[in-house]
Amino acid sequence: MKLNTLSAISPVDGRYNRHTNTLAPYFSEFGLIKYRVRVEIEYFIALCELPLPQLSDFDNSLFDTLRSIYRNMSEDDALGIKEIEKTTNHDVKAVEYFIKQQFDNLNISQYKEFIHFGLTSQDINNTAIPLSLKEAHEDIILPVIHFVKSEIERFSIEWDTIPMLAKTHGQPASPTRLGKEFQVFSERLSEQLALLEQVPFASKFGGATGNFNAHHVAYPTINWIDFGNSFVKKHLGLVRSHPTTQIEHYDHLAAYFDGLKRINTILVDMSRDIWQYVSMNYFKQKIKVGEVGSSAMPHKVNPIDFENAEGNLGFANAIFEHLSAKLPISRLQRDLTDSTVLRNIGVPIGHMIIALRSLEKGLGKLELNEGAIRADLENNWAVVAEAIQTILRREGYPNPYETLKDLTRKNTKITEESISEFIGNLDVSDTIKLELKAITPFNYTGM
Repeated sequence: MKLNTLSAISPVDGRYNRHTNTLAPYFSEFGLIKYRVRVEIEYFIALCELPLPQLSDFDNSLFDTLRSIYRNMSEDDALGIKEIEKTTNHDVKAVEYFIKQQFDNLNISQYKEFIHFGLTSQDINNTAIPLSLKEAHEDIILPVIHFVKSEIERFSIEWDTIPMLAKTHGQPASPTRLGKEFQVFSERLSEQLALLEQVPFASKFGGATGNFNAHHVAYPTINWIDFGNSFVKKHLGLVRSHPTTQIEHYDHLAAYFDGLKRINTILVDMSRDIWQYVSMNYFKQKIKVGEVGSSAMPHKVNPIDFENAEGNLGFANAIFEHLSAKLPISRLQRDLTDSTVLRNIGVPIGHMIIALRSLEKGLGKLELNEGAIRADLENNWAVVAEAIQTILRREGYPNPYETLKDLTRKNTKITEESISEFIGNLDVSDTIKLELKAITPFNYTGM
């Protein structure tokens, strides 16, 4: 079968391709090849800028031409590299040979042995991958998270004054405000985003075992550590890890994935709460003409967007968990288990983007049903008992908690009238009685 959205095995590239196709330039095989070519080209340019003695006469006006090799890279170019790989059986070496071919075409063959000079494949992979992740983070991931967060913040402001019955342990509890409950999720996201921004996008760049052995033996007077730090920061915008083995230690990458996992967990929590509010009729959902909620029950409008989000966030977190637990572990100076795992970074990010798009859609469909919220408050006058017994404590009334417990745990329903009657029979001043009678489930919402 020809690969398309119907034949793709993963729904990331199939059913949900419309949500995830913007990730392809960063995490696809084509994307990885292009980022590898970019790192190799930028490394060669950095060697010219050093300059290495043998590159001191290189025409710097050709730098833009060299950069066009990766900037204008086509799928045919990538297929050409894959064709070379059939012979080399090594993906990074195939990239090196491809660039050498480009040097031949540009009539600068005398410089081509300084492509991949002194490097190992992990100097390329461990810069290309964090660079692709950094740019996907800035271009795709963060903007979608911030949009969902802004929608949550909009609701927190719009519904700031809406009193709502709280549920603790699933039971009626002291009233809260709907807007504040949304603000909780917004604030949690803000704190985790702040932590996420502290995690650097780190890379390994230091030769076969991280010590610049080949570089140092060829040019012992050059400070290659300073060069590596400068190259990674100036040309790639990354932070160079030092010291390392042959591979990046991935501790920062693990922290990044754990940060995304915590953000996802907050969004799972919110999705479940909103699902519950919909089931309680606190929210209705805008109906789109032609959409079907159930194949059998015409009346249903299911909260599928929040269910879809929850499922995809859970799937993303399962993979993020494996990535953050596995990647920092490697036998001795390196093994190859990180290689195949790193190729899957786009999978959990894809599921996360799918979830965020579902939340966008779901939040956009919410319509407040204030009548249901007020009815729930009206049916639960018992929740003002906490307020009454607290004021009675303030006034030195004997056993106020026990007195209110006796009232509220009777089998008879607590109503505005029964609360008023109870207050009227208390042995307190008329001023205190007026203060107590002013408390309702609609205004007992705190600060």
